[in-house]
Amino acid sequence: MVVLASKLYVGGDARERTLDSLTSLVGNAVGDLDVTYEVGIRDDDFPSVTVDGPDAVAARNLLREEWGSITGDFETGETYVGTLEGWDDDGFVLDAGREVRIPASELGLGQGTPAQIRTRFGLVQHVPLRFVWDDPARLAEAERDRLYDWTRGTGRVNVNSATRAEARATVNRAGHAQDIVTVERLGLLEQSIVCREGTDPPGLVASIGEYLPAELLAVVP
Repeated sequence: MVVLASKLYVGGDARERTLDSLTSLVGNAVGDLDVTYEVGIRDDDFPSVTVDGPDAVAARNLLREEWGSITGDFETGETYVGTLEGWDDDGFVLDAGREVRIPASELGLGQGTPAQIRTRFGLVQHVPLRFVWDDPARLAEAERDRLYDWTRGTGRVNVNSATRAEARATVNRAGHAQDIVTVERLGLLEQSIVCREGTDPPGLVASIGEYLPAELLAVVP
């Protein structure tokens, strides 16, 4: 079994749609392998995928590579994935199957309070982030590089509580299909809408916000 490091935290019909979407994504990832699989949701909202068959090991490795995985044991110096659950003056709090605190001094994302850093880099709640387990834990260098790359691009709008298809449909509904390049999947319910050159990310937030009951944060180059 693999526990994917991306939460399914919505309820009602949205939960069923998201579970269907995840099942399709898992199928796309392992479809060429000789396996059967079943997707479930744990009490802590992390999805679990039970895989059986001759290619089960390969399938589990593919899923871990694509989504990250929740594990019961951490080894010093190794990289893991946790979801952003909270932040305060002292740093970020990630959920990696257990609470992991990243002190402000170990974020490595420049000046400002953790709340200001979160807003500047568009880190919506529940977004998966890579960290290195140590005393104290720190954001992984690859994660810092990715976030800095966001601020050097054409701008983004990051959103939670929506699948990739839902985010794309919302952009289309608001009449902004021509203003974006693509929608990147950050997690199961966390997406990054990549703006075209000349598109104003805060303006896009204002335009699509009325259609999407979610947290939206603009990343401005």
